[in-house]
Amino acid sequence: MQGILFSMIERVITKIIKKAAKNFPAVVLTGPRQSGKTTLLKNILKSTHTYINLEDPDMRMRAREDPKLFLSNFSGPQILDEIQYVPELLPYIKSSIDNNRAPGHWFLTGSQNFKLMKGVSESLAGRAAVLSLLPFSFNESSGLGKSALDMAGLLKSLKIRGESVPGKSDIGSILRRGGYPEPCSNKKVDINIWCSSYVSTYFERDIRNLSQIGDLGEFERFVRVCAARTGQILNLSEMAKEIGISVPTAKKWLSLLETGYQVLLLYPYYKNIGKRLIKSPKLYFTDTALVCYLLGIKSNDVLLNGPSFPAIFETFVVVDFWKRFLNAGDMGSLFYLRTRDGFEVDLVIESGQELFLFEIKSGGTITGKHAATLMKAGREIKNVKECAIVSRSDKNFTISKGVSVYNWHSLLGK
Repeated sequence: MQGILFSMIERVITKIIKKAAKNFPAVVLTGPRQSGKTTLLKNILKSTHTYINLEDPDMRMRAREDPKLFLSNFSGPQILDEIQYVPELLPYIKSSIDNNRAPGHWFLTGSQNFKLMKGVSESLAGRAAVLSLLPFSFNESSGLGKSALDMAGLLKSLKIRGESVPGKSDIGSILRRGGYPEPCSNKKVDINIWCSSYVSTYFERDIRNLSQIGDLGEFERFVRVCAARTGQILNLSEMAKEIGISVPTAKKWLSLLETGYQVLLLYPYYKNIGKRLIKSPKLYFTDTALVCYLLGIKSNDVLLNGPSFPAIFETFVVVDFWKRFLNAGDMGSLFYLRTRDGFEVDLVIESGQELFLFEIKSGGTITGKHAATLMKAGREIKNVKECAIVSRSDKNFTISKGVSVYNWHSLLGK
């Protein structure tokens, strides 16, 4: 399914995968279903590694019946796709590595991170590099993956130099198609049908197989409630009450979504802040196409003119920053800031000993009032290197002392 349409699109994480393969006997590539893991590894390793699909029922049965014999049937380096279906293989892979620590021999993929990582931590600790592949970043979907800056490079580039801003982008279509490779790279794919199939597969195959959820209908309602709250501070008690489930159940279900890469929890920044802070994380869905589908948004006009657009735009920007960290093999130091007296910054990125503060505005007209919070933050918070507003403005400019405004395309496209 993930074939020729996007097999030639450069994935930023490729460089880190190749580097890890030179230093570790095993490389584990995790990420949500259909994010492109299999296609990527096949492209990189097609001439050196044997591909084994453990999602195939016959292959899976053989591997479970006699793991040692199964592995002995394949000589040379191997790609074991969807390894979480046969965790019985992991101890034998460990033994093989202990006998021969040849770098880059084993490549393991898994889309169900919660079960996969339990097995990896028990069997392959110190023997495997663990990397995460999310759907396309904006750079990748634009065909600019090969030249994409890492986070350090992007932050260093935050200076207004009179650079030109790209022509107007169709932000509605970009958000509604999201970053999953198939619908993103093939505009003939009906995005609503694709999202419907993805959600059904996720519930039936991933969730039911890996967790004791008796009522999938309730779980689906929980997922839709999460989508409706993307970009908001998490309130599990309120969400649980709305669906009619207990708070512990809501917490468990949220953990499933987080470890399965369906949501990102952004925690509050707390260092050097002499104020009473909001301590709950902010919730972000990791793909805007799924958010739009779950909210019933089926056209660009409904999206752009609806009340959810600011939160979905913010979700897009924050998750794209997160992808830049993951594509460099780093979990990232991303936070938000909100105090109980109303002081708020959408995104705080910590790099070294320096802080970079971002406000995210979905509008195209940015005035001095939008910079007030950042100006105050620059004065009151230690080690602030840069303050910036990410928006749909038609140019990049300095709006006040210490605060710059960047068009989202010109920033995320670097």
